[in-house]
Amino acid sequence: MYSEIAANKRKTWFILMFFVVFTAGMSWIVAMFMDEPMITPFVLVGALIYVLISYFSASKMSLAMNGAKPIEKRDNPRLYRIVENLAITEGIPTPKIYIMPEAGLNAFATGRNPQNSSVAATQGLLDALTDQELEGVMAHELGHIRNYDIRVSLIAFALVAIISLLADFIFRLTWFRDSDDDNALFFAIGIAAAILAPFAALLIQMAISRRREYLADATGALTTRYPEGLASALKKIQSHGSTMKKQNTSTAHFFFANPLKKGSFAGLFSTHPPVAERIKRLHEMGGKL
Repeated sequence: MYSEIAANKRKTWFILMFFVVFTAGMSWIVAMFMDEPMITPFVLVGALIYVLISYFSASKMSLAMNGAKPIEKRDNPRLYRIVENLAITEGIPTPKIYIMPEAGLNAFATGRNPQNSSVAATQGLLDALTDQELEGVMAHELGHIRNYDIRVSLIAFALVAIISLLADFIFRLTWFRDSDDDNALFFAIGIAAAILAPFAALLIQMAISRRREYLADATGALTTRYPEGLASALKKIQSHGSTMKKQNTSTAHFFFANPLKKGSFAGLFSTHPPVAERIKRLHEMGGKL
């Protein structure tokens, strides 16, 4: 179990390193098109500033975008007690707790570290799950916090946005540059980069999120010592649905289950692994704990 967690963390950092190299390569293409080699370091510095801004502000934005409302212990003693007890078990500070007025069964965690973290659950999730099932879901979300998954997701999201902006800029340069000045090779590379970069960024973001979901399931199972609680919650979510009324593709990868409408274009690029596969893995863990 612990070797799987360590392997997933290493793979995620390799993917993030690829993001950085890919961004540097795209900024170099822009520099070659414009015959300004010094553009590359300026782009990288600008990208770093953008990542830092996203890193410190994205958590509050994601909570606001999904209509999450903060609660105290007196507002929902059941949820507060479960999260508080799990935080003690995990050895981390109790995160701020929010409830979303949504019927879909879902939850998410956000925050750059355990000291600045939050968890949110939908009202539908609270109404449908038993205490053991809710404990499994919340243990999964606290697993994201303990494993610093949210920090990785925030950085990955910012880098995806940067790559998309650079790809759009390259695409425009290839059409508005004077043909006499264009190098055919760089023109072809620029077109390919502009078309393929957004898809590459999205696929890498999906890979990070899917691996992290399996990792959080494993961490949650280790925390509660009862994988069947989380598996049972996933079965209910599978039958009742996890779709949110507020469709936010930019924060979809934070959620416990896919919050996007099935059949939509955004839903085709789900950042979540199949629920059936997650249930299967949890059943397999049950015999090993």
